[in-house]
Amino acid sequence: MGKSKRITLIALVLLLAVSLLAGCGQGQKSGGQQGTASGGNEINIGVNYELTGKVATYGTNTKNAILLAFEEINSKGGVLGGKKINPIVLDNGSKQEESMSVAAKLVTENKVVALLGPATTGNTLAAIPVATDNKVPLLTTSATNPDITVDPQTKKVRDYIFRICFTDPPQAIVGAEFAVKDLGAKKAAILYDNTNDYSKGLYQVFKQEFTKRGGQIVAEESFNQDDQDFRPFLTRFKNAGADLIYVPAYYEQVGKIVSQARELGLNVPMLGADGWDSPKLAEFAGGAANLKDTYFTNHYSASDPNPKVQAFVKAYKEKYGTEPDAFAALGYDAAYLLADAINRAGKAEPEAIRQALAETKNFEGVTGKMSFDSNHNPVKEIAIIALVDGKQTLKTKIQPTSN
Repeated sequence: MGKSKRITLIALVLLLAVSLLAGCGQGQKSGGQQGTASGGNEINIGVNYELTGKVATYGTNTKNAILLAFEEINSKGGVLGGKKINPIVLDNGSKQEESMSVAAKLVTENKVVALLGPATTGNTLAAIPVATDNKVPLLTTSATNPDITVDPQTKKVRDYIFRICFTDPPQAIVGAEFAVKDLGAKKAAILYDNTNDYSKGLYQVFKQEFTKRGGQIVAEESFNQDDQDFRPFLTRFKNAGADLIYVPAYYEQVGKIVSQARELGLNVPMLGADGWDSPKLAEFAGGAANLKDTYFTNHYSASDPNPKVQAFVKAYKEKYGTEPDAFAALGYDAAYLLADAINRAGKAEPEAIRQALAETKNFEGVTGKMSFDSNHNPVKEIAIIALVDGKQTLKTKIQPTSN
C-alpha cells in the first residue's frame, strides 16, 4: 500500500551489501542453500512487519496471528515429520528503508527459508529486491497493489513473490458494484491520498467502474498523507450533491474524514477498502455513531458463521484478548499456507517452497478457499463489511471473476 517511484541511495547501497553477503563471491545463490537451521530441528521463517510507526496496527495484528498459527502447527507436530517452525520477528518501523534492511538481515544473518511480510505495498516493494536476488520466497499478507507480483516495467511475474490477499482492482470493482446495486448511489464523490499508490489505484478503478455502471462522479479531490483538515473537500462534495463518498485510504485518515463529514452534516453513505480495517477506526471517527452508513471491502469478517472462522476468532481472542481483524486473518492463513507449502515441497529449501506455493490449489483458509493464479495472486471471495454501532458486520461476499 503506497510505493516510491525510485529506490533511494540508501536502499541501493544496502542491496549491494546484501548481494555481497549472500555468497556471490563463492559463486553460489543463497536460495536453495539454507535448508533448516538449529541443528536441522527447526526451520527459520522471517517475519518482517510494521510493529511501530504509522501502520503499526496492521503489522502487530498480523504478527500476532502468525505466531498463533505457528504455535498451533508446532503443537501438532510441526512440518516435515517433526521439524518445528522458528519464526524470527523483526520490526520495520513502517518504513521502506527499514523493510529492506530487515529483509536483508533475515536472509543473510538468520538464514530464513521464506519471508512473511511486510504488510503494506510500499514496504513490500522495498523488500522484494532482497527476496528476488537471494531467491527466497516472500509471501505478503496485505500488500494489494498489482505491482507486487508483476513487475510494472517488464510485465513479468516476480518468481519469488506471492500474496495471500486479493489485489486492489477487484475490491474497487466490487465496491462500485455494491455502491450502485445495493446502496443505490448515483452521484459519487471520491477523496483519495495522492501520496499513496494503494489509494490512487483504488480511486482510478472505482471511478471507471462506477461510471461504467451508470453512476456519475460529481467531485473528486486528493490530499497528502499528513493532512488533517478535510473540511474544504467535504464542503465541495456536499455542494455537489454527492449521495456517496468513496474514500480509499487508511483507517486514521478515514476516521478523521468521517468525523469531519458528520460535523458538516454530510450524512451520506461512505465506502472504502481494506485499509479501513482497524479497531481504532471508531476512535478516529469520533465515536461509533459517526460510522452509521459506512461500508468497506475486506478479506474476511469475524462475524462469518463458518466454523473455521469462528475457531480462529476464539483462539485469537483467548490469546490476545481482542477480536482479530482481516490483517490478523490474513497472517493466520499465510502461516498455515506456508507450512502447507513446506510439507508439499518435501524439504525446507527456498526453491522447493517457491514451487509449492506457485502450485497452491483449493487451500482452505479463514479468509476463504483460494488457489494461486499465474500472477501469484489468490482467487477468492471479497467481503462487504457494514459498520453497525461501530461493529463490523458481514453484509455479503462476492467472488470476483478474476484478480
